[in-house]
Amino acid sequence: MNVVSTPTPTPRPFQVTLIGSSYAGPETCAAAEAIGELLAEHGITLVTGGGGGVMAAAARGAARRGGLAVGILPGTDAAAANPWCGVVIPTGLGHARNALTALAGDAVIVLGGAAGTLSEIAFAWMHGRPILTLAGHGGWADRIGEMPIDDREGSWIVPCASIQELEARLLELLARRDDPRR
Repeated sequence: MNVVSTPTPTPRPFQVTLIGSSYAGPETCAAAEAIGELLAEHGITLVTGGGGGVMAAAARGAARRGGLAVGILPGTDAAAANPWCGVVIPTGLGHARNALTALAGDAVIVLGGAAGTLSEIAFAWMHGRPILTLAGHGGWADRIGEMPIDDREGSWIVPCASIQELEARLLELLARRDDPRR
């Protein structure tokens, strides 16, 4: 009789969604690339909208360090994703895909951002995802600070002044996730 053993499940890697402008300037894209690198260095899967600007820069940074970048596209053409996405999910949902992008992360990082970013922030907030903002790049990341969006329990926003502070906050989230007493 053959006995088939059940494999031990491996823990799912922590996933962080990075949201921001697809038309970001060079300084903001450099910050996004550095964030992608640090996520990969910590074994964190990067989730983005799969397009240009901060999405492409972060995916490039993650790929450079051997990390995985997931692109959740608004359209149906997988070829529209930036070339650094290791996983591409074409949704055909247009802006409605912002809900998927925000909810795919265990946490959300906001870097700059315009109206699409604001909708993703709202979805992350409504569903209790930790939201970290990186100051100094304009857009919604600089506007929201610690400002609560409504009276919802369990939602929070943490403004970070530097990538080093952002990394420290991410490591706190990882430690909390791995602590069975949390």
